[in-house]
Amino acid sequence: MITKLNHVSIFVLNQQSAYEFYVNKLGFKVHTHEEVAPGMQWITVCPPEQPELEISLMSVEAGMMFNEESGKLMRTLVENGTFGFGVFECDDLLATCEELKAKGVEFEKEPTQEFYGFEAIFKDDSGNWFSLSERVKG
Repeated sequence: MITKLNHVSIFVLNQQSAYEFYVNKLGFKVHTHEEVAPGMQWITVCPPEQPELEISLMSVEAGMMFNEESGKLMRTLVENGTFGFGVFECDDLLATCEELKAKGVEFEKEPTQEFYGFEAIFKDDSGNWFSLSERVKG
């Protein structure tokens, strides 16, 4: 029986830039940062209150996972904002949006009350987009 998910990948165009975005702008903690081969790094980060979930910042390059053709296709999908998606939670959406804006995070959609909850949408520095949602209290 499967008991939990402990790793997930976000495909990024530049690992160092993604590292700076996720750590310095979003406030994620570095879990692992190791060189696994010359020029290839294994970088995982996690939300501060969810250390058991490691998010791998997976570089989109020809190599282990992608051949030249699929790497090029994946880069295009990520650059166009048509591949990555996720939902992050926070306790206070308005305050969190202001904090992130002050750090340079750009929002595609300002905080809006929707039928499913209170959310804003931002993109990372690679083009992956994320919903930032305030959990409904109750």
